[in-house]
Amino acid sequence: MKSLSYGRQWIDENDIAEVVNVLKGDWLSQGPVVKLFEEELAEYIGTREAVVFSSGTAALHGSVIAAGLKEGDEMLTTSMTFVATANAALYAGAEPIFADISKDTLCMAPIKAETKLSRKVKAIVPVSFAGYPINIEPFRAMAKECGAVLIEDACHSLGGVRTDNGGRARKIGRDADMTVFSFHPVKHITTGEGGAVVTDDAEYARRLRMFRNHGITRSAGEFEEEADGPWHSEMQMLGFNYRLSDIQCALGRSQLKRLGMFIGRRRELAEMYRSMLADEEGVCLPPSQEGHAWHLFPIRVGADIRAALFSHLSENGIRPQVHYLPVSLHPYYKRRFGYKKGDFPEAERFYGRTLSLPLYPSMEDADVERVVSCVKSFFKKSKAITFRRAPPLYGNPENVSERDSRRASLYMDGRIAQNRECRYRIGHSTD
Repeated sequence: MKSLSYGRQWIDENDIAEVVNVLKGDWLSQGPVVKLFEEELAEYIGTREAVVFSSGTAALHGSVIAAGLKEGDEMLTTSMTFVATANAALYAGAEPIFADISKDTLCMAPIKAETKLSRKVKAIVPVSFAGYPINIEPFRAMAKECGAVLIEDACHSLGGVRTDNGGRARKIGRDADMTVFSFHPVKHITTGEGGAVVTDDAEYARRLRMFRNHGITRSAGEFEEEADGPWHSEMQMLGFNYRLSDIQCALGRSQLKRLGMFIGRRRELAEMYRSMLADEEGVCLPPSQEGHAWHLFPIRVGADIRAALFSHLSENGIRPQVHYLPVSLHPYYKRRFGYKKGDFPEAERFYGRTLSLPLYPSMEDADVERVVSCVKSFFKKSKAITFRRAPPLYGNPENVSERDSRRASLYMDGRIAQNRECRYRIGHSTD
């Protein structure tokens, strides 16, 4: 029985051939293939510029530096994201502040974000979580109101499409001042590790390229001092070696040719899951939208049974994952900023119940059927117990009635408590 992970790359012979061609050539790094990949990515998105980085994390770091974040500034984002989003602000000396999510989109809620605006907010970073195309318009208005730079974290969303207020469909990457993508192996295309920032602003692109190359420029038109020869270069800012190699860019170029197929297959698989799990009362399906990029398929189940379902799937060769522990609840953030449970209830509620099922384009229909069968068998074997109140945030019986506590204790006996009211309590409207 083959193992099914929550995500994985799809490498074919053309990918291998393109990489081998570079390995046989003169340039392994800082060569012409980097520029070609950047040009092709920008053309695909529809932006003037694309600047590739060694990882999505490096690209996020570069974007906040290009935006000018510094000590004393704040960056507004969501707690429901990978830590790299928030950490980017810390790298620049700024402070990340969080707004809660909407249960209808799993993305940062504009109404919650508005309450966090101040003159100190210099960047707003909405995240298109799991591939869902967040409505960018409210955040654009907020950025304009407080003079902030709008940076979309679209590391989950390459190839996704959003419809603007005028009804026009636009690829994700065209609507913010800068948009960040990731090329990690589980993402929509891969370069092994890698990332990119796309933008229409030439000055942002110039800063990004300098930052990824130690803060050094070799462009005569940018020199601050008189050149002492044709070899002259200057370090004008503190930067890093965040370059992506020609080897990696060769793989990225080859993968980009199949991105349309990858996205189409992800949408087919997601629709299969939605159709086959629609009648499973213990499962709440993730929000859907026509332009969804479907990086993840995060279902929600009762907090009291999530761990048991995780184990059941794992024991049957299916490796799900949980995305994510809210950034605010990581020990570092709790120690440094004083965050605690309950600060972002929707994000915490989602974390307490979510489970990402396998979803990647090389999956076969039979693989989805196998995952669904395994999920359904779990609930079929479970003891159906309906709680009169919602399960506690982290499956802690202290928050429910004494009678419900006794029912929850059945889980400890191996008689799993099924949360049949899940979809009505945690987002039926999102289906």
